Amino acid sequence: MTSSIEAVLFDFGGVFTGSPFQAIDKYAAAQGVEPEDLMDLVFGSYHTDTDHPWHQCERGELGLGEAFTQITANATEAGIRFDAGELFSSMAEDPFDRTIVVDLVRSVRARGIRTAVVTNNVAEYGSTWRKMIPIDELFDAVIDSCEIGVRKPNPAIYHAALEQLGVHDPSRAVFLDDYEGNVAAARALGMHGILVGYDPQPALDELTALLEASS
Repeated sequence: MTSSIEAVLFDFGGVFTGSPFQAIDKYAAAQGVEPEDLMDLVFGSYHTDTDHPWHQCERGELGLGEAFTQITANATEAGIRFDAGELFSSMAEDPFDRTIVVDLVRSVRARGIRTAVVTNNVAEYGSTWRKMIPIDELFDAVIDSCEIGVRKPNPAIYHAALEQLGVHDPSRAVFLDDYEGNVAAARALGMHGILVGYDPQPALDELTALLEASS
């Protein structure tokens, strides 16, 4: 039997909203460039933590405006047209009903399991994303990269989340994210990792099955 699960940790963007990586795919196709190239240009090598402007912004070290200025300059140098407004507005397009994720969190808490949101985010979006879902109702802890100065997949952000939740054994925690590198980092610490696809339902089903097996 799976060890009893004490906590479930959720990413925000790509779980409670449409995936920014799906938006990258669409924007890259419109610009006639490879999605991987645009991804590296805009968000940096997301499977690690670097001094890319976006990573600095997510750690609270750089303002959003300055980060976009640097990213746009790098895009121009690479011969790629990049408009931050166009890209980020396209992230609002989502064909899936995300209320199922909120409902799932409620059912997790009804089991007596602690919950947290662990997000790579920027300070300028702080008040916006927190209004999109009932944060206080859904989560025992909120771990925002720009507030604590560390971002996924740095192991320190997972340790911070587990500490806030009072979970001493990582194998008793589950982490859901829409980026494989972030999920892999959680698994490396001993947590159960679930990758969320563009359609969140399969990941929610996987979580439900895991919780049933551990009860």
